[in-house]
Amino acid sequence: MENEHESVNSQHEQNANEDAALQNAGIDPALLKSLEWRSIGPFRGGRVVAVAGDPSDAQVFYFGSTGGGVWKTSDGGLYWENVSDGFFKRASVGSIAVSASDANVIYVGMGESCIRGNVSHGDGVYKSTDRGKTWMHLGLENTRHIGKVHIHPHNPDLVYVAALGHAHGSNPERGVYRSQDGGERLTWPWIRTTRVFCMPLSGKPGACLILS
Repeated sequence: MENEHESVNSQHEQNANEDAALQNAGIDPALLKSLEWRSIGPFRGGRVVAVAGDPSDAQVFYFGSTGGGVWKTSDGGLYWENVSDGFFKRASVGSIAVSASDANVIYVGMGESCIRGNVSHGDGVYKSTDRGKTWMHLGLENTRHIGKVHIHPHNPDLVYVAALGHAHGSNPERGVYRSQDGGERLTWPWIRTTRVFCMPLSGKPGACLILS
């Protein structure tokens, strides 16, 4: 019962924080009370841990399945199509990022990072420069599980990758990597390493990257 009360209190606190954030943004929280979640498919896509939207088109979204690659909708979810088949060597996706300054540029980090009884690993990072029509592999094959990809808000060639590495033990691949040339030279120097699980990256639009 104690855990149940803690969960309820946590939910109330989260709701209060969300209402405060909306009010700070000049939005009346009451306007959103009638909204309800609904599934927009696809119903055969599998588990999903990675979702991203096109900053220049409110109808375009991408999601990465833990076993089915990258899917795209151009009509707000009415129709989805797989855009990674024939390009990706692995099917498990851990993170997707669309450049805020150039929506043609998309980075995908492979390998689900939500640890559970069984997880599927990936083979590094893929990049598209034509909104998902074609993809190129950028290396980092041995990172296996990538939890977050972050693109600089004004420079699509400056990208950070937070890699869990091998899921069930310490390994040298675990850490944060950076490319300053869009991955073109397939070089990803470490900028931070850790012996524990690598936490996701967070970045505020227009501000410097925060490594957490």
